Parts: sequence; structure tokens; C-alpha cells
Amino acid sequence: MIPRLFFLFLFFFSLSIHSQSSTQELIDSLNTIEDHDKKVELCRKIALSLKSTDWERAVKYIELAEAEAKKTPQSDLALASVYTTAGEVYDSKDVLDVSLQYYLKAYDIYKEKNNIEEAARVENNLAILYAKSNNQEKALKFFAHVYKYQKEKKDSAKLVKILNNIGTIYLEKNADSSLYYYQKANAITDKLKDKTLTVYIYTNLARAYILKNDKQNVNLYFEKAFSVLNSIEENSLKSFVYEAFSEYNLKEKKLDLAIANAKLALEFNKEKSFGFSSMRLNKMLYDAYLSKGDYKNAVYYFQQYNKISDSINIEQKAVNLERIRLEQDYKVRSQIQKLVEEKTRFKYYVTGLILVIGILSLILLLIRYRNRNIKNQLEKEKLKAKEQELKQSLEAKNMVLVGKAMAEIHRTDNINEILTDLKKIKLKTPNKELQQAIDIVLKRLEKDLNTDIWKEFEISFEQVHKSFFDKLTIDYPTLTPKERRLCALLYLDLTTKEISQITGQSFKSIENARTRLRKKFDLTNEKVNLSTYLNSFKGESL
Repeated sequence: MIPRLFFLFLFFFSLSIHSQSSTQELIDSLNTIEDHDKKVELCRKIALSLKSTDWERAVKYIELAEAEAKKTPQSDLALASVYTTAGEVYDSKDVLDVSLQYYLKAYDIYKEKNNIEEAARVENNLAILYAKSNNQEKALKFFAHVYKYQKEKKDSAKLVKILNNIGTIYLEKNADSSLYYYQKANAITDKLKDKTLTVYIYTNLARAYILKNDKQNVNLYFEKAFSVLNSIEENSLKSFVYEAFSEYNLKEKKLDLAIANAKLALEFNKEKSFGFSSMRLNKMLYDAYLSKGDYKNAVYYFQQYNKISDSINIEQKAVNLERIRLEQDYKVRSQIQKLVEEKTRFKYYVTGLILVIGILSLILLLIRYRNRNIKNQLEKEKLKAKEQELKQSLEAKNMVLVGKAMAEIHRTDNINEILTDLKKIKLKTPNKELQQAIDIVLKRLEKDLNTDIWKEFEISFEQVHKSFFDKLTIDYPTLTPKERRLCALLYLDLTTKEISQITGQSFKSIENARTRLRKKFDLTNEKVNLSTYLNSFKGESL
């Protein structure tokens, strides 16, 4: 059976679009432009067009494209496109380790830039390359990603290619699984009417049925493949079909047919005479001639096989591929570990930041609380000072009231004494002129005598203690004017002795008046000071 690497001759799975212009026209165009982006694109196209005819020049243009890409505004994406092309160029010569390195570089950039379309394209190439290197796990992983993407995009042609590749990965591992994917691809291909895809699927179905020993279906699908192949000019496809058919003939011991088909396949594959396909074909020819006993031809093709094998250096490339794979896996694990560490550090930073903010907030609250306390204390002190000031002002006004009342009373008393003395003198004086003079003085003194001292006192008292008498009258309307005056004097915290001096009444009279007031206020059995009780009637003080 043809090795698993056989199917990866399918270079049509590459998604790059090649210009139809000739290579020389592309090179001429390159010399006339200055734009770095356009230069990158032209260099890539030239490299792809030269990969089969002049591989060394193709590599030179890849290097030129890389240099130009670094000068572009979006250098990362430009470099990714160059790395993808480089991967395709090296893949065309089966330099798998170098190709893998370039594909992985491009893939990392596209993933970082979240360019899903280009990442899917590179994933397809990576899947094919991993399949070439017999790394089924990696190949299936990338094919699964690409299949999901193309299914969402509803690109039928690309879905066929992916299903075909997955089927080929299972070809030697599980024939039934392989058939399942080939048949799914075939169902889509029937609707596409794509001859190239049809030939590939028919040939692979035949290969799967070889494993099932179903000769009827093997012959049926090979016949279908050859019937369509006649209308196709693609040499790589023809080489693929003839190689598969030659392998089948060799298995069936149809040695002449195996040799004839293998030689046809080599002829169609002469552009890649040092590739995996040529190596396999030379091995088949060696086995066929050896089975026929034609040792001369057997030796020739064995030598050819060795020459290609040495040039490809399969074992070393396999080692390199494994090394690259391990490096990539280590890189991915390192990135994951780095992300975990960064996440942990970020968590610590956030926690620390929250703590710092919390402490600062607490400090601010404490400062605000302290300032509020200081402000409240200042306000209290201001209020206290204002209250003290008002109290002092009120006491001063009360003293003025009391003083004014006492002064008026003393003045009145003095005038009354003078009037009494003058009246006595008048009675004792026989001189009429003197009597007339005394009468004039008496009239002037009587005119100046204030007969309503307490009325003026009440008015002044009301000015200082607004609405006191109004409240007192509302609560106790039966109070006499004298009792009202006594209440006012008691309100001013005057003692019985002081009130006696002001009013000219005896001490005992004032005490009796106080007792009558207590009865009217219903305070007889209460241990409440009369002045304190009257102070509860405070109105607005001015």
C-alpha cells in the first residue's frame, strides 16, 4: 500500500491565488513601482511562479519580499503573507522543516491580529504538512479547525478538499472512517462539477476500497477517474492517479501494468524529480523489476530511489520537524504559563489597588470626620459665644429696665416729697406773691410727674421680651395689672427685697402677692421656683 505521505502530493489544497501574468511581466512591473506593499505582493507572486522552474530565484524573491514587508505600515501582516508564501515555496520542494517554521510564524501573527480568514488558510497548510510528516494528531486538529471555518463560510470546494484530506489521514488507520469522509466529499463534488476535485475523490475512493479488498469498487472508481482525467491538463494530478493505479497493479501482481503506470507517473512528475512522489515511484519500479527477476533495471531504480532519498534526507527532516513541533508546543505552553502568571500578578495588583483605595478612602473618611467634628465644635463654640452674648445682652437690657424703673420710681418719690413740702410751705406763707410763685412751681412739678410709670415699664419690657404678656394673658386671663407687673419683675429674676425697693411695697406685701400668684398658677404643692416657672413663658427676646 502507498505510504500515508502519498496523498499529500495534493498541492491543489493550497489556497493562494496565482497571477496569470508571465513571470517576466511580473519582474518588469516590480522595477517600475515604489510602493512597498505592492512590491511585497509582486515578489510573492514571482516566487510562487518560479518555485517549480527556478527554485533558487524563488527563494531570492522571498528574501526580497521579506525586506520590503518590514518597510510597510502594517509590517506584521505583510510579513505573515511573506512567511505563508515562503512555506509554500519550501513545501513544493519537500523541505518540510523550513516550511513548517515559516507557516508557524505566519500563523502566530494572524492569530495575534485576529485575522481568522488568513489563520484558517495557514491552518490548512499546517494540517497538510503535519500529515506529510505522519503527525496525525496535529493534522486532524488543524483540519478540524479549517473544516469548522469553511462550513460557516459555506465554501463547498474547500470543504471537499478538507474532507478528502481527513479521509486520507485515516486511510491506513481505519478504512471505514476513510471511506466515510471520501464519500461525504464525493456527495458535495457531484454538485460542484469540478473535474479536478472529482478525479482526486474518485482516485482516493479507489484507494480506500483497495484496503477493503473490494475489487469491484476499486475498478469502478479508477475507471471513473481515468474517464475524467483525459480532459485535464494538470500533470501533478495525472501523476497522482497513475501512481495510485500502479500501486494497485503491483499489489495484484500485474507487474507489467505496474511498471507502465509508474513510468507514466514519473514522466508527469519530472518537474519534481527529487520529491517524495518520485522517490515512491522509483521504489515501486524497483519492487516490480525485482519481482520479475530483471535485476539490471531493479538495481537502476534502486539507485535512483537512494539518490532521491539521500537528497531529501527524510530521517533528518523528520527529526527537524519533531524538534520544531516540540519547540512550538513549548512556546505555546510558555505563553499559557506566562498568561497564567500575568493573570495572577494582575489579580494581586487589583487586590493591592483595592486595598490602597480602601485605605485612602478610610483616611479621607477619617479626615472628613475629623474636619466635621472640628467644624461642629467650632459651630458649637460660635453658638455658645452667641448665646452668651445674647444672654449678656439680655441681662444688660433687663438691668436697664430695672434701673429705669427704679430711677423713675425714685424720681417720682422725690417729686412727690417736694410737692408735699411746697404745699406745707404755701400753707404757712402769708405772702400772696410767694404763694402764687409756689403754685407756679407746683403746677410745673405736677405736670412733669409721671403718673403711669408702670405703663411705660410694660412697653419697654415688651420691646425686650416680645409677647411675654400676650402668652401670660392667654394662659392666665384673670391676672390683675399689679400681678402682671409682679410676674414681669419675677421673670427678671429679681428677689423679693429688690421688688420691694422698686415698688415701694413692704417685704410682707410682696411675699403675700407671690403666694397668691402660686395659687393662680396651681403651684402651691409644687417645688417649683416662681421665677423659673415664669421663665418657661419666654417669647422672642430682642
